Amino acid sequence: MKKVFSLIATAALTASMLVGCSSGSTATATAATSTAAAAASTAATTATNSDLADKKVGVCIYQFSDNFMTLFRNELKSYLVSQGFTESNIEIVDGANDQATQTNQIQNFITEGVDVMIVNPVNSSSAATITDMVTEAGIPLVYINREPDADEESRWKTDNMSVCYVGADAKQSGTFQGEIIADLGLDAIDMNKNGKIDYVMIEGDPENIDAQYRTEYSVKALTDAGFEVNCLDDQVGNWQQEQAATLVANSLTQYGNDVEVVFCNNDAMALGALQSITSAGRTVGKDIYLVGVDALSDALEDVIAGTMTGTVFNDHIAQSHSAADAAINFVEGKTNDYYIGCDYVKVTKDNAQSVLDSVK
Repeated sequence: MKKVFSLIATAALTASMLVGCSSGSTATATAATSTAAAAASTAATTATNSDLADKKVGVCIYQFSDNFMTLFRNELKSYLVSQGFTESNIEIVDGANDQATQTNQIQNFITEGVDVMIVNPVNSSSAATITDMVTEAGIPLVYINREPDADEESRWKTDNMSVCYVGADAKQSGTFQGEIIADLGLDAIDMNKNGKIDYVMIEGDPENIDAQYRTEYSVKALTDAGFEVNCLDDQVGNWQQEQAATLVANSLTQYGNDVEVVFCNNDAMALGALQSITSAGRTVGKDIYLVGVDALSDALEDVIAGTMTGTVFNDHIAQSHSAADAAINFVEGKTNDYYIGCDYVKVTKDNAQSVLDSVK
């Protein structure tokens, strides 16, 4: 059965790497269709045949120190160059996790007259303001990673704006986390024999919709599978490894061996959690379980070694390429679907090596 699962998981990874993103209202596995692949291929082919060398791209990243966004921005820049943009015309700035700083950066890009903007907002709640600033200047806009709310996305279509969002559905990532744990079975998880799954939740930025959905849907996957759950602790780690290490250490001190599962909204926090789990004399896979999201290389190596139960591949390659393709479409006067969704991939020991090989 493990061999079959491994083959399926590897196939899913391959599909994600080749197709990755598709258009629609949600980012589900069924959305990754050959039509989307053809559209992405057409955009890429058109881009390489067009004169993009003199076009300017302004990219706003919410925070350079974020591990996932580092992978994303590096891949984005590399891909834009491969499609014909001049490296000196691609400016990527660090919002330092401060919306006022990012707003100033956006205003500077408008003054500079960039041809297209790609924005990873510090606060998704600021999207309406950002959209108005950018579109009133006649600049097309591609949002990435942090999704604006439904009302904001709806008005893009209503007002026929040159704006779109590229990213993955955080509900799917949370669901995959919960399924990784559920697949272990209650006998393996319920070490204190109370008939429940006793867990600790470490959340990312509480204003980030990804953090909210990963928190909600990881637990929902367990209850949907028929498990009774018990939340021992739920704390905010703000995506940071050090904060998560402290929070998990406190939880383990307070609840001891009753902690059976630690959910972390991203891998950086899961790596911090692992430090505290090890320091507390606990062993992942033996007397506690740990899952994250992103499939960072360090986390993948831990999954392979058995020191992390699993993670969820947040496909920075497919997402960054699709964001670049959307930007290219806008620069060339074409349109995009307003929502371009990308799929996550569930990662366990069975397929972690193939995922690691794909991102090296």
